[in-house]
Amino acid sequence: MTSSKVLSGLDTAATVYESFNDRIKVLSTKGVVPGLCVVLVGEDPASQIYVRTKSKKLKSLGLVSETIRLDADVTEQKLLSIIEDLNANSKFHGILVQMPLPEHINSQNVINSINPAKDVDGFHPENVGWLSIGKPRFIPCTPKGIMRIFSHYNIDLTGKDIVVLGRSNIVGRPMSILVSSNNANGTCTVCHSRTKNINDYSRNADIIISAIGVPNFLTSEMVKEDSIIIDVGINRIDSDNEKGYKIVGDADYDSVFDKVSKITPVPGGVGPMTIAMLVENTIEAAENIQL
Repeated sequence: MTSSKVLSGLDTAATVYESFNDRIKVLSTKGVVPGLCVVLVGEDPASQIYVRTKSKKLKSLGLVSETIRLDADVTEQKLLSIIEDLNANSKFHGILVQMPLPEHINSQNVINSINPAKDVDGFHPENVGWLSIGKPRFIPCTPKGIMRIFSHYNIDLTGKDIVVLGRSNIVGRPMSILVSSNNANGTCTVCHSRTKNINDYSRNADIIISAIGVPNFLTSEMVKEDSIIIDVGINRIDSDNEKGYKIVGDADYDSVFDKVSKITPVPGGVGPMTIAMLVENTIEAAENIQL
């Protein structure tokens, strides 16, 4: 039996996928099938699993999903040339280059080369700008998924003190924009590796969104009674099980569970919503082209 404290990304995603059906049908009447092409460079195991999961979900909905796999030693120029071809390919409404990339490739150059109208990750500077002024074209998938979890569970952010742990362009920064927007009305503090006395901030937070990638970092002593934890961390640690490892979040789940009012599990929390929002952004990209 699932505790009422648990904010399930799986349950939220199931509801979200149901809402896509009518949108997909409307596009199909116009002869449009939303399509995503993922470019995967190298053999990173986590990236390969993630890409397979994305592709499987898109295909289960009858959408177009293709993956271009490149060797880790591919040149930046070759990668940019492939993206240029995808920009011109009407079969694909969305383009996603799986991060991280090998060190010899400049990630920002790659992001900049993607047509902003096909940038379903929401990382292109143009799309970041639209988000920052409150008129987003694409919202980055993980922050968007977190906002959808809040909505699904009727969690009102108005007037809440929200601490975001992490300042990456993938989660932390866009998350801080979304929770403090005119629609959400939360008060946000961003903490990071150079923040002094993080405990002083986390202990006063109504909601903590942790995206720092440190296993079991957030303990009971760092959170206040009845707060809410959104755990973005996906960390692999050694275990005695058959796999030899297990996946844990940034929060020490057992430590904080009795103290908080709500928490996302790892796995089964934010992760499934990241996939769901990628699918939605791909559908939105197709819809935008049809306008």
